Amino acid sequence: MTFNPVLMWFLAGLALLLFEFTVPGVILVFFGIGAWVTALTTWVGLTGDWTSQLLTFAVSSVLMLVFLRRWFRDRFFGHRTGELDPQDNLDEFKGQVVVVTENIGPESGGKVEYKGADWSARCDTALPAGSRAVILSADGITLVVRPEN
Repeated sequence: MTFNPVLMWFLAGLALLLFEFTVPGVILVFFGIGAWVTALTTWVGLTGDWTSQLLTFAVSSVLMLVFLRRWFRDRFFGHRTGELDPQDNLDEFKGQVVVVTENIGPESGGKVEYKGADWSARCDTALPAGSRAVILSADGITLVVRPEN
């Protein structure tokens, strides 16, 4: 069996991409893609020697890390503390209809189901379990609701 640099770079890229799932931070994915870029340039014949392959790997990985990391992180993780106004997330909640899963009292609060998850909720009027409500706003992790009718 002979040493195949294209296969080595491809497998290194695959290993780095898989390792990204165990390490937080969205960093290793760019080195994995950089290894695949090196595998491609080696396969095409642009990087024949070891030095040019390492240089291609380093430059492509760092350039992608610098220019694409923020875009990737925003797409996969959404809002981050301090960078966007938390009020921007409220548009997702307002006006949505939810089902009351635990009686809501004016003073005690209760639970509603929203997108398959139970949320704490409060309402100015009593709502029995099984009734429907409309989300008015969110107060932290508690939804403020009103009866649907």
